Amino acid sequence: MPEIRHLDNHNLWEPNEFAGSCFRIIMYSIQSERVQAQYSHHVIQQVLGHLDDHNRATPKVRAGMVQVLQEAVDIAAKGSIGPTVLEVFDTLLKHLRMSVELEHGVRSRHNSENSTTSKTKESEEKIVQNAIVQTIGFFGGNLPEYQRAEVMMFIMGKFPVCGAPCHTPHMVQIGDQGTRCIQIMLLRSLIMVTSGFKAKTIAAALPAPLLDPLFSTSLMEDNELRQLALEILHNIIDRHDNRAKLQGIRIIPDVAALKIKREKISKQDISFMKMHGQQLYRQIYLGCREEDNVHKNYELLFTTLALITIELANEEVVIDLIRLVIALQDLALFNDVNMSMFMRCGIMALVASYLNFLSQMIAIPSFCQHVSKVLETRNQDAQYLLPEHIFKEKCSLPSTLEKGNKSLYFLTSETAESLAGLGYSVDRLSVPYVPHESDEDSVSKRKSVADTISIQVALLSSSLSDKPQVAEITFESLKKAIDTSATEEQERRRQVIEKFQKAPFEEIAAHCESKTKSLHNRLQQIFELAVRPPPRPSGTVTIISGHAQCQSVPVYEMKFPDLCVY
Repeated sequence: MPEIRHLDNHNLWEPNEFAGSCFRIIMYSIQSERVQAQYSHHVIQQVLGHLDDHNRATPKVRAGMVQVLQEAVDIAAKGSIGPTVLEVFDTLLKHLRMSVELEHGVRSRHNSENSTTSKTKESEEKIVQNAIVQTIGFFGGNLPEYQRAEVMMFIMGKFPVCGAPCHTPHMVQIGDQGTRCIQIMLLRSLIMVTSGFKAKTIAAALPAPLLDPLFSTSLMEDNELRQLALEILHNIIDRHDNRAKLQGIRIIPDVAALKIKREKISKQDISFMKMHGQQLYRQIYLGCREEDNVHKNYELLFTTLALITIELANEEVVIDLIRLVIALQDLALFNDVNMSMFMRCGIMALVASYLNFLSQMIAIPSFCQHVSKVLETRNQDAQYLLPEHIFKEKCSLPSTLEKGNKSLYFLTSETAESLAGLGYSVDRLSVPYVPHESDEDSVSKRKSVADTISIQVALLSSSLSDKPQVAEITFESLKKAIDTSATEEQERRRQVIEKFQKAPFEEIAAHCESKTKSLHNRLQQIFELAVRPPPRPSGTVTIISGHAQCQSVPVYEMKFPDLCVY
């Protein structure tokens, strides 16, 4: 485009006021044409291609191009930009990664000297990164729901997670901090894309390709990454703009005064909770156990529980949520793991805040009375178990928690008695909640960025090695292998028995149903291979009009071998 060449020749990308005005004029003039969509695509593709050609330009020039692209996309999004949607996001994500590489490359070259030039370049690269994130979020926020869900999965597919070999060269090159920077930038982009996302069903907004990596991110060891993952989840779940009313973990005296908006739970959302509810509860439980949790983590966990209650909770889900928070209370009270007193009191405050909220939402007088009584006792004797006190900067913590004083804690028996006879399956409250970690959780949930890099480097080095690995087999090694396999088999059987004893009925039923479907599919394959159509009876072939036709012979006229005749 001659306009782009003019901007290059006269260095008008920095500052970009003139460039932005030019492209606004171009885009709005195209809007009046009947072939607006075609030319809008062409303009956006030209700017994207020019950004690719100048990927080594100064940060301010690249930032100016990105901002011009944002304005062009904003105007085009009011109509349609067609097949260039994923192309725009792919190009922006590529330049985001390149900017991080340049920033951390500058930092590594000047790590031994406090250079003003290097700091200036780093800050300029931050400008580029923020411009790209703003453009991604601004563009994604203007897309229709079906396209926005696809873009969310596309961005999450670029997230550098443990065991993703496609990211290995870049992760090794930019190091731990560069990898973490890319992760944060991508999550911030997703927050902007999901802002204001009002999907009709949660299942449509959270498909498996997005749900699984998002849950894995919510369990990484970096507390900031966990916070961003929870904020994305809130944007998706909160379809009635209730999150602003729930900000801050606290004891809400009058939930009705918040004027929370909600609708009847749809059948699709009920099915979603039956399928993914246990996975969601497990993420909350394991997220509360993270050692580096700070005040904001507990706030976001409280908001998560409250939004699930508003948007997805029927009688069955309410019972599951009560079992979950009672298990969290037991975790803080009886767990022998070396857990800090701040963590224990923080979990206790989270449980108190949520049960106070839940009791007022379901409005059962006896349940509200039990919760209020516990809160009143804590306010008098143990204020460190309440959110208004534990999250203050200077809050005196006890050396141990009083396990014998039952009036300080929420009791399952009291809760079951309150809910009995009101449509709630209180029998399930007697079954303690135990999270069952999946194979994916055991691999990825505890992996920090440093662990991810070390694993990927090991995989890369092993794949590049040409030397054959020779293993020495001895009697002792064979004996050790047999003993290990026997021990693993016993442990596996113990876990299966424990699962069927303690797991909720819904989880067991879903597990058995999946196995039944797998067995049915396998049997169907075997039958298709084994069962053949019966052989056609022998007969004579008659040629009619050049085509061969088989004339079958009646059975009584067939000649069988003597050995076949009795």
